Amino acid sequence: MEPRVGADLLLLWAMCLGCAQADGWTGYSTVIEVTNGGPWGDWAWPEMCPDGLFASGFSLKVEPPQGIPGDDTAMNGVRLHCTRGNAEHSTRVVESQSGRWGAWSEPLWCPFGSFLVAFSLRVEAPVILGDNTAANNVRFRCSDSTELEGPGLAWGDFGNWSEPCPKGICGLQVKIEQPRGLRDDTAVNDLRFFCCSS
Repeated sequence: MEPRVGADLLLLWAMCLGCAQADGWTGYSTVIEVTNGGPWGDWAWPEMCPDGLFASGFSLKVEPPQGIPGDDTAMNGVRLHCTRGNAEHSTRVVESQSGRWGAWSEPLWCPFGSFLVAFSLRVEAPVILGDNTAANNVRFRCSDSTELEGPGLAWGDFGNWSEPCPKGICGLQVKIEQPRGLRDDTAVNDLRFFCCSS
């Protein structure tokens, strides 16, 4: 049964690329990832900036601490703000699937003319007894070397930086755990980003 699931996922991925290309997206050159993502959830549908635009900014959906005996989920979503290098013009927002908890932050922007090129993810290691949150925050590096840290929570540690995109990030994909009712929820567990060359 598992090989068929893998084949179905591959087919969905190919269909997604076809849809994106039909909308004017010509493709990506590489994918950047980190090694410390959380273990729960599934990869959602990838979302891409329109052709010719790159991510100059980002915003996070974050649930504040819930206290005891609340269930914390921390980071619930990521949005990329895509531009041609000027945050005031031609801005398009793209987001992969997001969780139901929390509120969206105001965007953080790279300096004029620069784009997001690399990232580092803050993840709380799994605990057997207790409240797991998985991904809590993200940092991005801009093409001019400026570093931007999201307004996420402080549980866990930042891992190593991803490899940088040659020009800029142009899409994202979120690994997210769906709501589990009365059981422990984590929402966003991991991220990957797509690099475009033109």
